Amino acid sequence: MGAVNTALTLAGEDVAWFRDGPSLAVSARGAAATLARRLGLSGHRSAEIALAVTEAATNLQRHAEDGALLLRVVRSGDQAGMEFLTVDAGPGMANVPAALADGNSSAGTLGIGLGAVARLADHFDLHSLPDRGTVLAAQFWPRTADGRPVVASAGSSRADGVTRPISGETVCGDAWAVRSVAAAGPGQRPAILAMLCDGLGHGPLAARASQAAVKAFHATGDLGPDGVLNAVHAALRGTRGGAVAVARIEPDAGRVRYCGIGNVSGFLVGGGGRKALLSAPGIVGSHMRRLRTFEEPLPEDGALVMHSDGLTERWDHGNLPGLLHHTPLVMAGQLLREAGARRDDASVVVVKGAW
Repeated sequence: MGAVNTALTLAGEDVAWFRDGPSLAVSARGAAATLARRLGLSGHRSAEIALAVTEAATNLQRHAEDGALLLRVVRSGDQAGMEFLTVDAGPGMANVPAALADGNSSAGTLGIGLGAVARLADHFDLHSLPDRGTVLAAQFWPRTADGRPVVASAGSSRADGVTRPISGETVCGDAWAVRSVAAAGPGQRPAILAMLCDGLGHGPLAARASQAAVKAFHATGDLGPDGVLNAVHAALRGTRGGAVAVARIEPDAGRVRYCGIGNVSGFLVGGGGRKALLSAPGIVGSHMRRLRTFEEPLPEDGALVMHSDGLTERWDHGNLPGLLHHTPLVMAGQLLREAGARRDDASVVVVKGAW
């Protein structure tokens, strides 16, 4: 496949996908350099990012059976940085530490090796499964004069996700959003709200619905799952509508409260397996029955996973050894690789480390 990308903007939810093909490395490097300049990164830091992106993209070209690179903006306060994610169904790595060792670079790449990519990044995470595929995430921030990243908490997000448009489209009709809810009192931890919206169909009209859902999610003052869904329902009138699910994670209560309408899948995953979270039939913005919020205990050292029907439910994290030890973004990318379909928009959001 040739390179496919969306418009690059400074909005954190806007993304650019580049798919495996002869022009992958050139296209991704050019986009990374352009975006770095737009963000005001120094010439030296921009060159480092372009080098890392090119090495990762060349690895995909050389080895991946179905590879893609995602490039996007990340923000922390008033600082902006860049992040890339690679997802492939290639041969995987039997020995990740060896692959990251100095001087270990696969034939046909730039020769700097994945270890050098990891050092250039302010945060780096990689999960690989032999004979199945690899997901790699690298995050880059501006640096001070003495070489320190301006964002000390790089890669520490407790929630992250990814969206991918159906083949042939440049915008995705799915969207996700996360917000923190102020703690109820001293010594208590904040709750976390997560939402995923699958706009009906695909393309710009579906994207319009999902972005209206995101806007309503951030604007509403009713922070229960059913209250958020009611606000999104009102915002989606006049659009195609969509399937929407909202989860509220309450760490101090040790529970998640979940309310969903339509074909959005929700799961709690942990060492003991996975627990499906229930949604009701309907279309948010059109036909939405009386809402019901379900409550489940949070799994110890586990995660919340929500995804659209652009991923099948046939994935099993137990067959993805070590997945729960990785960042939410790498987890999301690995689930997209494992269960994503090209015939539909796909989205997945993961929350972990929040309880």
